[in-house]
This record gives sequence, C-alpha cells and structure tokens, in this order.
Amino acid sequence: MIIYQASKSEFLHHALRDDIEDVVSRHYRSATGHGVSQSELQAWKHSLLEMAKVLGDEEIPADAGIAIEYQLPQSSKRIDFVIAGEDADARTNVIIVELKQWSESRRSEKDAIVWARRGGRTSEREGPHPSYQAWSYAAYLQDFNAAVQDGAMTLQPCAYLHNHPRDGEIDHPHYRPHLERAPLFLARERAKLQAFIREHVRHGDRKGALYAIENGRIRPSKLLINSVAGLLQGKPEFVLIDDQKVAHESILEADARAADKKQVVIVQGGPGTGKSVIAINLLGTLIARKRNVRYVSKNAAPRAVYEAKLTGTFTKTRISNLFSGSGAFVNNEADSYDTLIVDEAHRLNEKSGLYRNLGDNQVKELIRSARCTVFFVDDDQRVTLLDIGHTEVLRHHARELGAEVTELALSSQFRCNGSDGYLAWLDHTLDIRETANTILDTDEYDFRVFDNPTELHSLVELKNRANNRSRVVAGYCWKWPSKKNAQAWDIELPEFDYRRRWNLDQDGSLWIVTPGSVEQVGCIHTCQGLELDYVGVIIGPDLVYRDGHIVTDATKRASSDQSVKGLKAMLKAEPAAARDLADAIVKNTYRTLMTRGMKGCYVYCTDAPLAAYLRSRLRAAPVMVGTDGENTVSLASAGTPSNVVPLRRVTKEEREAGAVAAPVIDLQFAAGTFSEAQALEDGADEWVALPDWVRPQSGLFVAQVIGESMNRRIPNGSWCLFRANPAGTRQGKIVVVQHRSIADPETGGRYTVKIYESEKVPTEDGSWRHERITLRPDSDRPGFEPIEISVREGEEGFLVVAEMLMVLAGETG
Repeated sequence: MIIYQASKSEFLHHALRDDIEDVVSRHYRSATGHGVSQSELQAWKHSLLEMAKVLGDEEIPADAGIAIEYQLPQSSKRIDFVIAGEDADARTNVIIVELKQWSESRRSEKDAIVWARRGGRTSEREGPHPSYQAWSYAAYLQDFNAAVQDGAMTLQPCAYLHNHPRDGEIDHPHYRPHLERAPLFLARERAKLQAFIREHVRHGDRKGALYAIENGRIRPSKLLINSVAGLLQGKPEFVLIDDQKVAHESILEADARAADKKQVVIVQGGPGTGKSVIAINLLGTLIARKRNVRYVSKNAAPRAVYEAKLTGTFTKTRISNLFSGSGAFVNNEADSYDTLIVDEAHRLNEKSGLYRNLGDNQVKELIRSARCTVFFVDDDQRVTLLDIGHTEVLRHHARELGAEVTELALSSQFRCNGSDGYLAWLDHTLDIRETANTILDTDEYDFRVFDNPTELHSLVELKNRANNRSRVVAGYCWKWPSKKNAQAWDIELPEFDYRRRWNLDQDGSLWIVTPGSVEQVGCIHTCQGLELDYVGVIIGPDLVYRDGHIVTDATKRASSDQSVKGLKAMLKAEPAAARDLADAIVKNTYRTLMTRGMKGCYVYCTDAPLAAYLRSRLRAAPVMVGTDGENTVSLASAGTPSNVVPLRRVTKEEREAGAVAAPVIDLQFAAGTFSEAQALEDGADEWVALPDWVRPQSGLFVAQVIGESMNRRIPNGSWCLFRANPAGTRQGKIVVVQHRSIADPETGGRYTVKIYESEKVPTEDGSWRHERITLRPDSDRPGFEPIEISVREGEEGFLVVAEMLMVLAGETG
C-alpha cells in the first residue's frame, strides 16, 4: 500500500504551495482509517520539504514517480520515500530513500546498529543504521514482490540524514559494508543526492514501476521450516528487519559477555514478530562461530519439523546435537553449554519426564546449564495449566541464579498479511485486552466466518493444492477415538454431514507438513510455533457469546485434553484464580490458532451467536462478481476497434484454485469527450487472466478504452485493468469519470478516461473542498482539449468510478 503517490511536479506543488504534511496525513487517514502522531506529522513536514529541495533539480524529470510511505508486503514496516523512473538506457530504477531528522548519533559496536534519539524521544536507543534499514527494506521487497523480481527493475537504496553532519560516527568505517550497499547522504550533501538520483532516473516513470510495486503479486513467502537447512549452513535466507536485527545483534553481544558473567536474554514478541526466525538465525550464526549451542523447545512439533527438513543435509547425530526438548537438562552440570536458545518459552513446565516427576524447574535447569540462555516468549500464548514460562518467572529465576538480564521486545508484524491491526482486533474481539481496533477490514486480511464446517474445510483443501501450506485446526473439544480405532470419527457435526479425524497418530508432530494431512484436523499442540498460508479454525463449545460478552468454559474441553488437567482440583482450592486461568487458556488457545495463517483465517463457530458477533466486527470490501461463458471472450457491443478480448479466459474452478483473474465489464470507455450513454452492468460477462505478478484485490475489472485522446498512454482499443471506487488521492492519476448530467440517469451514464487534476480551497472548519476539476488528455494528436468541471456541475452528475491501473493488451483488429 502506498499512502501518497504523484509525479515529481505534483509533489513539488504539494510541498511548496500546500502543507505537505497535511496532504500526506489526509491520504494516510483515507487509506488506514486513522491518523498519525504529532511527531510523525513534524517528521513529514521537515523531511519532505528537504526532499522537495532535492527534487527541485530541473534535470530530474518532472514525470518521475514519487511515493511516500509505502508499506512493505506482509509487514507493518513502511518505506519513507520512493523515486521511480528510467536511466539513460531506459532501464527502470526505483530509488528507496530512508529519511532521518537526526542531528547526531553514536556508533555501536554491534553490526549495523547505531545509537540515536528515535521517534521524537529525548533519550538515545539502539536501532538499525539508516543505510542498513534502506538496504534491508529493498532486499525484503525484492524477496516478496513478483513485479520487482520479474519486471526488470533495479532497486537503489540510500539514506538521507539532512540535519546530520559528517562526524565520523554515523559514517564510521565500522559501517562500510552497509554504506556500500546503500549510500549515506548527510547535511550539506544535497548536491550529492541529486547526482545519485540523476544517475538512476533520467526519464519519468513511463513503465509504471510504482504501480507494479504497489500492486505486484506477492510471491509465496518463505516458511521458516523450508529455510532451516540453509540458515544452519550460513546462507542468508531471511533479511532481519529493524527490531529483529537489533535483537539478533544484542543476543550475540550477550553471548560474548557470557565468558565473564552468566547471561539471560528475554525476547518478548507476539505471533508473527519473527521470534523463531531470529532463533534459527542465531543457531546458524553461533554454529559458524564454533559455539556449543542448542535449540530448545517444550513443544515437539517445531523440533520434529526442523529435524525432518534437515534430514539428508545433516547427519542424524548432528541433528540430535542441535535440537532438544526442554526436559533434557535435569541432570546437566552448570554451564555445560555456551548458549541455549529456548523457543516458545511460555510453554515451559515445572517438572520434566513422562510422568512429570523429574527435576526441579525447567526454567532454572536451562539457566543453570548454559553460560547464556535466550528465552523467546509470548505471555499470551500460555495454553495449558502446566505452562509456567511467563516473563516474570523467567526474570525471577535469572536473578536468583545471579545472571545479568537483557530484555528485548519485537513489535514488527510479519504474519497475518503484516497486519498489526488484525492482531489488535483479535485481542479486542476475544476480550483478551482492550484495543482501538474494534472493526477488521477484510481487505487488509482474509478473515471469513463460515456457517458450515464442510464448506470451510473444502476451501482450505482448495487453498492447500497450491503448496501444501494450508490446514484446518480446532479447539480440543472432541475426544480422539480414532487413536485406538482407525475407522472411528473424532469431530462429528452431523447436521452438516461433517466428519473428520484428529491428526493421525503416525504423523505425530509432523502433521503440519505431511502431504495429505489436510484431510485431518490439527490442534494447538501440532501447530503452535509453526505457520501456514491459510488456516481454518473450528471453534468449539468452550468459547461462546452470551449477553454481549465472550464467555469461556474449559469444562467443555474433551476429557482427553491434557491442557486443563487438574482444573477441577484448582477450582475447589482457589476458584477465582482457577477460573481466571482457565479463561485465559481458552482465549489464548484460539488466539494462537487464529494467528497461524500468514494470508488468511477462516472460522466456523459451533455457537451461532459467536459467529454472528464475529461477523458484526468485520467490514468487507465490495466484490465484483461475474459469470462464465465460452473460451473466447467477445463483448456484445459492436464497434471499432475490435471488441474481442485478447486475453485468456479463466474458469470458475481456476479462480477458486487461486488463479489471478478479473471480470470483464461489457463497457467501452471513451478516451475523448464523454462517451455515448451506457450503463455499467451489475455483473461481469467473463473473467480473464491477469499477469502473474498482479496482486488479487477486490474491485479489479477489465474494460476496453476507445479513442485517441490518451494514446500516449493508452493506444486506441486497448484492454485495460481498472480498480473500481478508488480510495485516496486521484491527483495526477488516470481515472474513469462518469458524468450523469449529460444523459438521463435512468438510461445510464457517460464515461471518459482522463488524467485527473483538481484545485482545492480550504474551508472554515480546517478541511478543504474542490473548486475546479480538470480532466486532461495525453495525446500526440491535436484537437483534444481538457474537460473542466466546476463544483456546481460536479456535485450532482460527476463521479470518479474507477482508476486505470495498466494496459493489458492492445487492439486486436
């Protein structure tokens, strides 16, 4: 998502004639539904004015593409400033600029880390060096965006600290590798930055690089389980972003200090913040440094999956020496290991062994056994009565054993489509904690509530065909008879003819990666600590909605569920504390299950009021629908040029399987004056294939453009991709305009395709209104004049119905 997008000339107009921070703020609110802090407004004001001075260079083309605040795919991180265009050889380049207002900073001995006052704070804190930050964002974008990979465009990262002098700290030789990958421009170095831009952008964004970046199809994201072998062999499988990099380097520093004093590092982070990615990265780094290190987890599933992925790359002995359960340290002598990396530390138990009768306390045993112990923890993922690895417990035992404690926090979201909003919404909706996210926009994350579990499971199975990365899971509210009788059914909902078994016993902890296991249903124990593309969640009777509140009942769990074993005794001894703990366990279980999906979560609730409540918390984007027909698409309306669509037809089955497609609208837009009266049909005639890199989103459609008034950008008769009801700024974009004042509204509107420009004036309440709207042609033929519409005309009959995104194919004749 790009918050603000314009040409260089339009950006300069906003920056030098308007209050650029207010312009960007309006776009931000329009795109996200909420505002920004005063400190961010001030940052925009000062840094964007500095970029306006940079772009005042007349040799930088006026039609270069400018983007401000581009959100990286499947992440909550945003790139500050982007400049797109072509070099002297017509090669597409995209310059990524990391902007900082710092006037001073201090070198850190850690790799790519620097001390500075960040985010308006008065005190210094460590964070990534701006050059590393710019490079890491570019590398991340390269990994995820198909348009960048396939579109023959080159990313050029750099950093601009317009207030910071060249003082030997921020530009110290310690940072040389990062400065070489992303040049650093400092105060009084505007001319150097201008030369850098001119070198890479000599012509405008003629090929639509900004559109390709914003709307490029997201490549299937790397799963950690598929990258573990490369990481342990020292290959850079994942780019660590911002707080991930800080955590990684801080842990390595703690490991070095452990030679003198015992160290404990506590890393807190919610689902999708990269805890396990950092853990496996650390394992690979420390192996390369010849450290005696092990990866530890209470839950067997992650270890089993990692070990299976390493088979054939590492020997069985070496694999067993790298991974351990949390109960394997009962009899270890003090400091037997250099470093222990404890993933999912919230799942640690007090006692070890099959009968939980061994040892004293797993937390104490792990700290005692290593010079440096690293705990990755999420206090909201405690899912059994036996889980003791809460942050405060980790602190207590670390101090008790005389360890120096370092605490780190991960906040950046890299799961659930990068949506911090989804996690906050889920916490609010499940009544885990109150947040401002009361409504979820399903265009932000694919969340759906089903009335039929059979339909839910069918959709997950369909999604799974692509790459075996989708599964169905459920709360543990059904017994497991199939464990003893392979013919028995476990989860039965007869009113829907739904009968499924829990994950097969022979698959064990490998269920989540076993081919064919999508037929079964997994539970918390086989998926916690792992991730999927799409997850289907069956919510059992232990979570319901009554009288306006979420209500839990752990007694509805199956008797075979060990996670609440001992609850009855606790209820007798300490009823209030037991109820609170059981309530947290049920909610945390579903929170964990519902955050396994990187791209989507589909839910079926056995409690109908709960399903209705979840639906009431959703805001769905409008979806355009269509019907299927013959293989060759031909529109009903006659005309010249040819109305035969030169694109491959896509069937309903292909669309359901994930094919990238858009409906064809039986409408020929006029690239001239307003077209003859036509009505936009309710449905679509056909669906056609789109380029693979186009990201599926609601509102896309294909239609034909007739006329010569836009022929520099849209050849007469071209079939183009449009997005209906575009949000955000329209300034400088090619839009489809409907003007109903010329024709009877009952018989349809009149449409034209033009470049949109508007003049606005402030109002008394501090907002603004349109004064004049101009629709400009872009043609190599004379005779086409701009269409000007006054506010009075535009109030009733003028409507921007769509934005033109790209030309798909020319006229076929």
